[in-house]
Amino acid sequence: MAVLSSRYEDMSLHVLPESCIANVLSFTCPRDACRLSMVCSLFKSAEESDVVWERFLPLDYQSIISKSDASSMLLASASSKKHLYLMLCEKPLIIEGGKKSFSLDKKSGKRCYMLSARDLMIVWGDTPPYWRWNSDPSSRFGEVAELISVCWLEIRGKINATMLSPATLYTAYLVFRPTGGVYGLDYHPVEVRVGLVGSESGKRNVYLDSESGCKQQYHFVRRHTRFFNRDRIVGMPASEPARESDGHYPKKRGDGWLEIELGDFFCKEGEDGELEMSVQETLEEVEYDGLQRCSSSSSGGITIIGLRHGSQVIHCSSTQQPKLVAGSLDFSEAE
Repeated sequence: MAVLSSRYEDMSLHVLPESCIANVLSFTCPRDACRLSMVCSLFKSAEESDVVWERFLPLDYQSIISKSDASSMLLASASSKKHLYLMLCEKPLIIEGGKKSFSLDKKSGKRCYMLSARDLMIVWGDTPPYWRWNSDPSSRFGEVAELISVCWLEIRGKINATMLSPATLYTAYLVFRPTGGVYGLDYHPVEVRVGLVGSESGKRNVYLDSESGCKQQYHFVRRHTRFFNRDRIVGMPASEPARESDGHYPKKRGDGWLEIELGDFFCKEGEDGELEMSVQETLEEVEYDGLQRCSSSSSGGITIIGLRHGSQVIHCSSTQQPKLVAGSLDFSEAE
């Protein structure tokens, strides 16, 4: 046993060529490669290799970058493949004439997309009394859409499933913010859906008003006071307080905008077809002259920046088996 132990003590990773270690690291994921780089200086040097980060970049990354007006500048400023990878993670690349942005999830390298407001189908979007197109310095895109007032709110966005990372669960979000004086959206939910065009997918209701989560924690009842027989409005705690973390209410992003979750989509290996995300107003049943009719309410006071698609990864794996991954109109990998 002593002789065997001595032999193992004499063995060292330093006898392996750096290129061999770099090749092994390329079969992990970006997060694990960075962790392993702290083992020793040899691993650190191997982790910096272009061999590693070329594998972490999408196979068609050059084609994607070529769709940007800033492609030449980006490639010229990248000192290495790792530097290029980090730039694509930290600053979304505007592509397709400003209609979309592309980025990578830093931990997994999965593709993330955002569709600009101009890339969406917005009902009455080109009608000035209803929608106004503005520039906004806080937006990555040249234009944002401001909702002035409409009696029917409907927004749709599409992206080809082949543009997404395979074997990945994506979550789609609508990115927006109130412009002051939001109305018609406080207690009135909208219906959202995510799925392939022509397929059956689940629908659910969400609220676009960021204060709805607080407002829904109370219901109001009318009571009479003893003096002067006047009515008094009393706020009573609701039986089941709403939770802002359940995905039915907007959350604030780091850039100051809000986002509301629309739904999930698992992109299978070889998935084809168009993925569609939709946000539309729900109809309310009202009684008029004894008849039940459907009615919509006017709404306004929000600015749309776009749709985000994000992916979620539960486990990093080079094989990307569906059981190991889970998945932003921002398309990004779910976390």
